[in-house]
Amino acid sequence: MDQPPSAQASVEHMTPIAPNLPAPQAPRKDRPPNASPPRRKSRLWIWLLLLVVLAGAGYYVWSKRPAPPATGKAGGQKGQAAGAAAPVDAAKAVKGNIGVYVTGLGAVTPIYTVTIHTRVNGELMQVLYKEGDLVQKGDKLAEIDPRPYQAQLTQYEGQLIRDQALLDNARIDQARYETLIKQNAIPEQQLATQIALVKQDEGTVKNDQGLIDSVKVNLIYCTITAPITGRIGLRLVDPGNIVQTSDSTGLLVITQLQPISVIFTIAEDQLPAVYAKHNAGQKLPVDAFDRDMTKKLASGALTTIDNEIDQTTGTVKLRATFDNSHDELFPNQFVNARLLQQEKTGVVLIPSAAVQRNSNSTYAYVVKPDSTVTVRQIKTGTSDDTNTEITSGINQGDVVVMTGVDKLVEGSKLTVHMEGTPDPSAAAATPTAKTGKTGKTGKTGKTGKQSK
Repeated sequence: MDQPPSAQASVEHMTPIAPNLPAPQAPRKDRPPNASPPRRKSRLWIWLLLLVVLAGAGYYVWSKRPAPPATGKAGGQKGQAAGAAAPVDAAKAVKGNIGVYVTGLGAVTPIYTVTIHTRVNGELMQVLYKEGDLVQKGDKLAEIDPRPYQAQLTQYEGQLIRDQALLDNARIDQARYETLIKQNAIPEQQLATQIALVKQDEGTVKNDQGLIDSVKVNLIYCTITAPITGRIGLRLVDPGNIVQTSDSTGLLVITQLQPISVIFTIAEDQLPAVYAKHNAGQKLPVDAFDRDMTKKLASGALTTIDNEIDQTTGTVKLRATFDNSHDELFPNQFVNARLLQQEKTGVVLIPSAAVQRNSNSTYAYVVKPDSTVTVRQIKTGTSDDTNTEITSGINQGDVVVMTGVDKLVEGSKLTVHMEGTPDPSAAAATPTAKTGKTGKTGKTGKTGKQSK
């Protein structure tokens, strides 16, 4: 059999046939460009954005950098070159007195608070007060039905009369027996028995008198009076109710308001100085302020120091008494108590607004005689609401700047307005303001018509 030709031989004897492919065409103008140009363009935008961000950050850092402090003559020339003289408010350092205070939180506490209870049982007949009345000691407040006790009084008085008659008769018999015993007409035993009977009747009469006195006291208790002077609170029992001595609520409450006290606390470290002066007999003034420590409510004096320190808080309680003549303080009101521990005299004082501080030192701007400013380091002592004690750095008579210090540097020229003197600019504007009221000059007069 004939063998088929191999695949290799077939391939070698094949005639190559040219493929019928279309001729290549020129690239069209509307064809999208290749990927490389958009990639380069996007990178360009990224770099531009980074440059803008870096430029903005650099400008921000440059604008927020602290200005170098100008000192000496160069600083003074720079401050003067910045513009005209800076207007400031200033005050003189003076010698005066300032107090050393101890402040503590406290509450207004009445010296006396009385809850009125009935001492007898019965019906509450009348209420002779109004809620909130200010009553004096001894004023009648209420009345309890006295009729049962009046009946008891009549009964005991009749019993006393009967027992008194028995006693009188026994005494007559005793006198008769004493005469007969001298004549040996009666035995001694009979006289002794009569003497014992007289003593028995005397005891009965005395018991009757005690019962009468007890009923009289109950009759007095039927009329309830005020034991102290103070203000009455809300009524607790209305008329017509049966009141008992075992009632726990009481009939009413009276609170003394004048005088009144404030109990406040101070730290145990502050106690020795206060305790020493109190024991020496010194009267230590105490001022009561409101919750915000802005308004002074009343003035009083320290009266009592507690006998122990509270170990849980490390504080001790003090009581100050106030006249409270105008009812500035109200029971249980929260207050801040300020105790004057010591008063320093003859010290240099400047307004607290003139004291400047930074992280390193305490200083003040002092005005020189040539109306320029200098920075002076100072040391402070005691301060209060308005003034500060200066222990070194400023002398009496020095002029210190209070306001307008934010633009001052060493050697700056100043236009000084002293505290307590009229402002020249305000005085100059006063005539214009007065003329403006007539409506004839200025932009707008009192009549509201604009002048031309």
